[in-house]
Amino acid sequence: MTCATITALILSFNEEVHIGRCLGRIAPLVERMIVIDSFSTDRTVEIAREKGGEVYQHAFTNQAAQLQWALDTIPIDSAWIIRVDCDEYLEPALIDEIRAKLPALSADVTALDVKLKVLFKGKFIRWGGYYRTWLTRLWRPDAGRMEQRWMDERLLITRGHAERLTGGDLVDASLKDIGWWTDKHNGYATRQMIDFIAREYGLIAEEDGRLSSSARKRRRLRKLYGGAPLYLRAVLYFIRRYFLLLGFLDGRLGFVWHFLHGFWFFVLMDAKIDEARSWIAANSIEEFPHYLAERYRITETGIAWRR
Repeated sequence: MTCATITALILSFNEEVHIGRCLGRIAPLVERMIVIDSFSTDRTVEIAREKGGEVYQHAFTNQAAQLQWALDTIPIDSAWIIRVDCDEYLEPALIDEIRAKLPALSADVTALDVKLKVLFKGKFIRWGGYYRTWLTRLWRPDAGRMEQRWMDERLLITRGHAERLTGGDLVDASLKDIGWWTDKHNGYATRQMIDFIAREYGLIAEEDGRLSSSARKRRRLRKLYGGAPLYLRAVLYFIRRYFLLLGFLDGRLGFVWHFLHGFWFFVLMDAKIDEARSWIAANSIEEFPHYLAERYRITETGIAWRR
């Protein structure tokens, strides 16, 4: 049975600490490694090329736009595409399963979900419900496109359906320090705020295409969470995650992870939404781009900020 060809898509910006590990571990599985870099100022591009990556550079707006630019611009003739972030890698068992399973899949299986395993400072975050996260990361090139969200974008399946790979995990294992982590999530909270405000004002329509069953479940939970009162929802989410779903069993580092990722981040996001709502009430949604430019130095969102 012939092996199905795969192209890897990797987004990068100042990832010299991760890019070598990322490409080194994915290389045995894939035919091509395409790195879409946002004009890194460290050795990311140099290391990527040394490891066999094809580097393209494009100005960054958000992950969804960057990935869709790659899909629309770069010719890809492999049978499958896999998306991997720089601080992620596939366990050997997952690589083995992909090699064995892809050639045998029927034509109506057009995407594959993988299970996410988070290592925080080397600690496996097993509890709190987070080790139930499934992500659609492999798809046939003609069967998917990126949902255009500012945060938590998913692959929209345009034909066929997704199945799960259960032989191993996709591992998220950042090697950077806690200052970098909080800076990154501060930026994520800003992106969540932009997405929330745009959808609250009806400026982003639901897109055509289907999500995998895993992604649909996450969307339902996201809508339920989005309809709850600011701040209270962060408290309730943390209580559910840390106590009801046994996050406390993850120990000392687990407490840091669940508190920062499951409470601090959500309170920060709500504070930014609260602040944005107050500004819009005093000004107008039409003027909101000025707010984003002045407060966050964001000058391009791809959203028409008008009623």
